[in-house]
Amino acid sequence: MRLLRLLLAFGLISSTALAAHRFLCTDSYGGKVAVVSADGSIEWEYACQHPQDCWALPNGNYLFCHAHGAIEMSPAKQIVWEYKASEKAEVHACQPLPDGRVLVVECGPSRLLEIGRDGKIAKEIKLPPPPASVSLHDQYRGVRKTREGHYLVCRKGEHRVDELDGEGRVLRSIPVPGDVHEVVLLPDKHLLISCGDGHKLIELDENEKIVWEVNENEIPGNPLRLMAGLQRLPNGDTIFCNYLGHGHLGEQPHFFELTSDKKVVWEFSDHAHFKTVNQIQLLDVAGDATKGEILR
Repeated sequence: MRLLRLLLAFGLISSTALAAHRFLCTDSYGGKVAVVSADGSIEWEYACQHPQDCWALPNGNYLFCHAHGAIEMSPAKQIVWEYKASEKAEVHACQPLPDGRVLVVECGPSRLLEIGRDGKIAKEIKLPPPPASVSLHDQYRGVRKTREGHYLVCRKGEHRVDELDGEGRVLRSIPVPGDVHEVVLLPDKHLLISCGDGHKLIELDENEKIVWEVNENEIPGNPLRLMAGLQRLPNGDTIFCNYLGHGHLGEQPHFFELTSDKKVVWEFSDHAHFKTVNQIQLLDVAGDATKGEILR
């Protein structure tokens, strides 16, 4: 905090830095998972190929997926659980579940998997394969299992979110204005969705009506690029990652904290150590990730 005050006093940072958080993140293009302190220093990092999703667990470990699987790792960098996908699959989402299993989605085989603590498949749900025009890499992104036992699947290349029941039957398909990257079910049953190269965030009510949105040029001087990971905070603010790949490396902050009336209260930039922050979990927000208490 003393360092923050000194930087503020000399005009080297804005007052928004005083709202800084400690966080866990993935940097897909940079090839690492990291924990960053509130003062911006890197506390912990682990190199892996295209990490896509990440969670801080109640036991102190970190769960994350990468191009070809998922890992639970201790702060001492010991692998305590692992799932390895086939070479013809890509894994772009994971989620810790209350029963100890881990949910993953596989591009290629087009399936949802719940993996047990023994590393074996405990449940498999086949997904309707995307059309041939959708590349393997673009098939799926964020996947979440709700407390009701439903699955929310971001069908990236088809620009839609599907809600499935516990057996995999499609309950509804929601068109999304962009190559959807993340969907979060909020306590009021709204859906918070990041729209990828659609350059926007949307919140839909139970009737799929937009009740809140952030569009491409609503943050002065910071156009929305590819909208990737996000988190809704208990105070109603939203953290969202402004993925800077596709020609925008180093140009803007990696992510923002935005109030419901679209004011920036925190932003983070560190282009010396990060390239494309694509997923984030704040570590000073209380809640058990395995019970759906972290809204991301």
